[in-house]
Amino acid sequence: MDGEQRALVLLREREFAVLFSARTLSMLAIAFAPVALAFGILDLPGATATTLSVVLAAESVAIVVFVLAGGVVADRYPRHRILQLAEWVNAAAHLALALMVMTRHAPTAGLAAAAAVSGTATAMVWPALTGIVPDVVPAAGLQQGNALLGLGGNIARVAGLVAGGVLVVAVGAGWSLVVAAALFLAGGALVSRLRPRWSSARDSSGSVLADLREGWVEFRSRQWLWVVVVQFSVLVMVWQAAHLVLGPVVAKQELGGPAAWTAVLTGESVGLIVGVLIALRWRPRRPILAVTLISFGAAPPYLLLGGHAPLWTVVLAAFVLGLCFDLFTVLWQTTIQREVPASAVSRVSSYDELGSLLLGPIGLLLAGPAAARFGAHPALVVCGLVMVATTLFALCFPSVRNLTSKGPAAPTGAARGVPGLVP
Repeated sequence: MDGEQRALVLLREREFAVLFSARTLSMLAIAFAPVALAFGILDLPGATATTLSVVLAAESVAIVVFVLAGGVVADRYPRHRILQLAEWVNAAAHLALALMVMTRHAPTAGLAAAAAVSGTATAMVWPALTGIVPDVVPAAGLQQGNALLGLGGNIARVAGLVAGGVLVVAVGAGWSLVVAAALFLAGGALVSRLRPRWSSARDSSGSVLADLREGWVEFRSRQWLWVVVVQFSVLVMVWQAAHLVLGPVVAKQELGGPAAWTAVLTGESVGLIVGVLIALRWRPRRPILAVTLISFGAAPPYLLLGGHAPLWTVVLAAFVLGLCFDLFTVLWQTTIQREVPASAVSRVSSYDELGSLLLGPIGLLLAGPAAARFGAHPALVVCGLVMVATTLFALCFPSVRNLTSKGPAAPTGAARGVPGLVP
C-alpha cells in the first residue's frame, strides 16, 4: 500500500482523526500569534527590538527549563490529558498577552511572564505529541501519521498567517491574540475527547530522577541522535535570532511592516505543505543523512535578507526553507519513534527538544543588541553562515551518514496493526 492510501485509511480512524483535528486547531492558534506578538510589542510606547527579544527569550527559557519534566510526565501519565491541559494554559497566556497589548498597559515584566507561561505549556506538548502518535498509529503508518499531522498544521499555518496578518493590519495585534486564545481553548476541548486505544506500558512507580537517567541513557547511546541535536542547538539559536527578531526588524524598517513579514511567513508555510506531501511518499534509505543535508535549506532566507535582496527572493527562499524543515521534521520524528523503545520515546524526545532549544534564549537576547550595534543586515548574514557551518559539522560523523532505515518496526506496547494499513 502506498503512502497516500495509508494516509486515507488513517484519516478514517476516529482516534487519529480527533488527534489530527485538535493539532490542526492548535497550529492555527500558533499561526495567529507570531505576527501579532511581534508587531504588537514593537508598536507599544517605548518598545524596541530588545523588548521583543526579552519577551521571546522568556518563552524560550521556560521551554528549556520544563521540557525534561514534560518528557517524564508524558511517559508516566495519559498523553492526551497532558495535551489538553497544555492547550488550555496556552489559551490563558495568549488572552493575557492580548489584554496587555490592547490596553497598552504592557510592562515588559508582565509580557515576559505571560510568554513564560505559554512556554511552560509548550514544553509539555512536544514530548506528549511525539509519544502519542505510536499510541494511535500502527507501526506501518508512522511516517504517514506524522506527515498528516504536519499537513493539517501547515495548512492551518497558511490560513492563520494570512488571516492573522490581515487582522493585525485591520484592527490591531490584540484581536489576533484573542483569536489565538480562543483557538487554543477549542483545541483543548477537542483533544479531551481523545481515547488512545493503545498505550505504552509505563511504570510510574520509580523516581523522577530515575526516569530522567533512563531517558538520558537511551539518548546518549545513539550517536546520530545527539550529534544532530547539537547541530540544531546552534542552528536554532541563530534561527530564532534571525526569524523572530532580526527579520521583523528589517521588515518594519525597510519592507513595509507586517504585510511584508506575513508574506515571508506565508511562503515558508506553503513550503511546509509541499514538504509534507513529499514526506508521504519519500522514504530515504539513510534518513539521518537526508535530514542533515536538508538542513542547508535553513540559511538562504537570512543570507538574502541580510544582503538587501528583493522581498520576492526572500519569500521564495522561505518557501524552500519550509519545504526542507517539514521533510526534516517528519523523517526525524519517524526515525526516533522507530529506533527508541515506546516506553521511553517521550523522554528521549524531551532531551531532543531540550538540546535543540538550549541555546535559543541566547540568540534571542543577543539579537536586539546586535541589531542596535552592528545593524540587522550584518547580523542576519552571520546567522546564515553559522547555519551552514553547523550542518557541515554534523556531516563529519559516520553514524549521521550511515544509519539505514529499518522500515516499519515491530511495535513495543503500541499498536500492532489496523486492517488496511499493514502492507
